[in-house]
Amino acid sequence: MCGIAGILKFDPNEGINEARLLAMRDSLLHRGPDDGGLMHDKRIGLAHRRLSIIDLSAAGHQPMANPQRTVWLSYNGEVYNFRELRTRLQGLGCHFETRSDTEVVLRAYEYYGESCVEHLSGMFAFAIWDAPKQRLFLARDRLGIKPLYYAVTGTQLLFGSEVKAILAEGSLQPEFNRNVLPEFLASRYVSGSDTFFAGVHKLLPGHTLSWTPDEGLRTRRYWYLSAAPKSEELSRAQYVDMVRSGLQDAVQSHMIADVPCGLFLSGGLDS
Repeated sequence: MCGIAGILKFDPNEGINEARLLAMRDSLLHRGPDDGGLMHDKRIGLAHRRLSIIDLSAAGHQPMANPQRTVWLSYNGEVYNFRELRTRLQGLGCHFETRSDTEVVLRAYEYYGESCVEHLSGMFAFAIWDAPKQRLFLARDRLGIKPLYYAVTGTQLLFGSEVKAILAEGSLQPEFNRNVLPEFLASRYVSGSDTFFAGVHKLLPGHTLSWTPDEGLRTRRYWYLSAAPKSEELSRAQYVDMVRSGLQDAVQSHMIADVPCGLFLSGGLDS
């Protein structure tokens, strides 16, 4: 678990208040006690708190930049196919300086652009600043395992792994959003992008959000759960083998780490 946060100014002449960006970052200290970083330039500020899981060296420091320092990434999550994707990108001419999945996400964006999310298998929420395109790109994994919240005011866009990071910036005063109360009382869940805080939204699972001066804010749904029926019927034994194989592959992919890891069950129906 790591923490990301950031500020985007619609007017680059306003600049980034470093103290406010630092307050956003350190409100997420509990999410990443191992390291912290900041990056800000004109209209953009990115912040990160790190919990080291893969590549424990300082090379995994974030926000991470490409060698030209024109594309920056602040990332929370774990991409389970990062080794395969790294090999594929190396075959396409990409050079890597670390062993981290963070750099794989960064390089994937450089090569594939916004469609990079379609090549990632795992749990993630990240922010990328593309300086040449003046583009902020936010993305969340297919099932929304990793959280990402954002708020838009008249002059800026704020985002963070938790609502408290957005509030720590100081521009948005916490106000209860009564509109979500009926749904929450009925289902114990808020299904849409609204939150209990007025003006604060969650980026929905399987969605991206981008901003450029020319296009403004754009959201895109990049993943849909396929419910298409199989063209051929399989036997019960074949279905059992498919489930077993899928579970084994999922558990094996989740065990990739440079620190000791374990396994636990929730005790719920899914377990």
